[in-house]
Amino acid sequence: CRSRSRAAAKAPARPKTDKLDRDCVGAVRCLSADQPTAGKSGHPGAPLGCAPIAHALWGHVMRFSPKDPKWADRDRFVLSNGHACALQYAMLHLTGYDLPMSELENFRRLHSKAPGHPENFMTPGVEVCTGPLGQGLSNAVGLALARAHLAARFDRPGFSLFTGGVFVICGDGCLMEGITSEACSLAGELGLSGLVCAYDDNNITIDGSTDLAFTEDVGQRFEAYGWDVSTVEDGDEDFKSVLAALSRGRGLQRPAMVKVKTTIGFGSAKANTAHVHGTPLGLDDIKQMRKDCGFPDQSFTVPKKVGEFYRSRGAAGDERMAEWKKLLDKYGEAHPAEHAELTRRLNGYMPTTWWRCLESCTKGPVEEGDAVLAALLAELHQRTS
Repeated sequence: CRSRSRAAAKAPARPKTDKLDRDCVGAVRCLSADQPTAGKSGHPGAPLGCAPIAHALWGHVMRFSPKDPKWADRDRFVLSNGHACALQYAMLHLTGYDLPMSELENFRRLHSKAPGHPENFMTPGVEVCTGPLGQGLSNAVGLALARAHLAARFDRPGFSLFTGGVFVICGDGCLMEGITSEACSLAGELGLSGLVCAYDDNNITIDGSTDLAFTEDVGQRFEAYGWDVSTVEDGDEDFKSVLAALSRGRGLQRPAMVKVKTTIGFGSAKANTAHVHGTPLGLDDIKQMRKDCGFPDQSFTVPKKVGEFYRSRGAAGDERMAEWKKLLDKYGEAHPAEHAELTRRLNGYMPTTWWRCLESCTKGPVEEGDAVLAALLAELHQRTS
């Protein structure tokens, strides 16, 4: 796709983007724009700007299994700017998760698997509920911390069970929140490797330019936290630089912030305006986008080669998941006690003696009216009598 919002001046030369990558990005943009238009509400701006980031992650960098969305060693993806959920639904559908096109066509409607913000109890492949600004990025720090704990607790020589990374897309709104400052400071202090945040740096908020309220140097702030910080100057069309920066972040021994300078609503007539943040595109606008991408004018369609590429990525992840489960079986033979404890945790069961931790509660009086605590203590007395 091409931008229709830029001046006619000659653009600087950019590294060539392979045709398949270009078509994939275009297809993601069109599919992301179709959803809010069909639902008559939603946020097309961020998905259009972030499509190259999403394609780099789902098409090249991340390891995931549509057959087993809860695979323990998967890479986690967190869309911290949850209003851009049409982008995540497009990627989940394309890569083969249980999210058929009919659900995308039913975007934001009652009982749809494509709700107005990502919900992990509704949509397969969504890791955490996001939308409240700052929640996603902070949750991502927790996911990275949990992975580091599991690796330290259960990995053994010859058995690297927990190598998955955590990848985030966030916007200016998330970085304005105090909770992300606290969480990201902790991530830097702990040197959490495998945590990569792509910052959608588009200089636009729902009210207008970020100059209205958010002018700090985000990069310097995260450098002070101990993060690695890099910048992609043209996140709209320099796909190779986007991919290189995200791939590099994965291999670092500390968290990485990749500032990707994008154009909100890229490819639409309303690009680079606050209006495109939360207003669905008109049919004529999407029609022109498809024409610019070289696609036929038909909504909710994906070029054959694009569909085949993404399905192959999902299939490769399923194979990786199957190999990991074979490794886990061998781990069980070599380390049966650790395997049993790991299995308990992965299945979400409490330790069989969990109640002993609360025995001290039985020594004091129960506050009047606390029926829940009284019932719990009665259960503990039965177990210890």
